Amino acid sequence: MIWEKAGPKNTVDTLKIALNACRTRGIEHIVIASNSGATVRKALELDVSGLSVSCITHHVGYRGPGVDEMSEDERAYLTSQGAKVLTTTHVLAGVDRALKNKFGGIYPPEIIANSLRMLGQGLKVCVEISIMALDAGLVPYGKQVVAVGGSGSGADTATIIVPEHSNNVFGLRVHEILCKPQA
Repeated sequence: MIWEKAGPKNTVDTLKIALNACRTRGIEHIVIASNSGATVRKALELDVSGLSVSCITHHVGYRGPGVDEMSEDERAYLTSQGAKVLTTTHVLAGVDRALKNKFGGIYPPEIIANSLRMLGQGLKVCVEISIMALDAGLVPYGKQVVAVGGSGSGADTATIIVPEHSNNVFGLRVHEILCKPQA
């Protein structure tokens, strides 16, 4: 499915496609990018029974020093519903972004991120969050996961990925792009 435009208006349909892929293909793990928790909350409303749901957020400090974009109440609600919430450094940014901001230039993780963005911001997010989930032990090694990301807020991209650990990033395989915006 190709959405005409990127953005949060595609969130519910993207989640339906992602959840359908999990169910019809026997994929047990879904990894969803959600900074506030709203996208994962929508997934929970659509029924994620039998699935392992991981919510990957921006790192604390992304929006400003010490700022956590997900409230404690939302984090507690999501975990009470069985979702795992991971807030950690972005695998394709982190310390390299600090070097770029201070000294200029571009560093290997940003080259990877910008290369993925040629296929869409949401695809870059799907790749990144699947690696982060694997590195944190939230999804099993060597198994397909459905990853859901977006272009800003909400979700507009869903993929089937076999993630790889960050120390072997080029072993990651995007098996299928289920949906994404055309531009």
